[in-house]
Amino acid sequence: MGMSPKARHKARSFAMQAIYQWQLTGDTLNQIEAQYLVANNHHKVDWEFFKALLHGVPEHLSQIDDYIEQVSSERSLKEINPVELSILRLAIFELIHRIDVPYRVVINEYIDLAHTFGAEEGHKFINGILDKVAKQTRKAELSQ
Repeated sequence: MGMSPKARHKARSFAMQAIYQWQLTGDTLNQIEAQYLVANNHHKVDWEFFKALLHGVPEHLSQIDDYIEQVSSERSLKEINPVELSILRLAIFELIHRIDVPYRVVINEYIDLAHTFGAEEGHKFINGILDKVAKQTRKAELSQ
């Protein structure tokens, strides 16, 4: 039985906050994961998906950051706001490694998180980057 889109959305939202925390604190992934599970286990969350995202980004970080640096002409990684960086890293992880998720869903979900957590115009920056990365990573899907 598949999890509801809402449970996946919550998983992405928690993963974004968890990756943000990981970027800032250097806490281990297991510490962070445990904190989220303990604090939020009463929520209907796709925890398997949360774990896949939380562990997937650090595991593939150099590959993900290469994509960001290739397509982000106006800002280097250091200049990207940390919230937006965590959103980009998660979205690009999904674009590359979760082809079970349609690219439009990935982009819409993370644009949504950018509206909620990011800076005023941050969603435009994120949208621009994700469109470019989707063109590189989802060629087959885009040509349908």
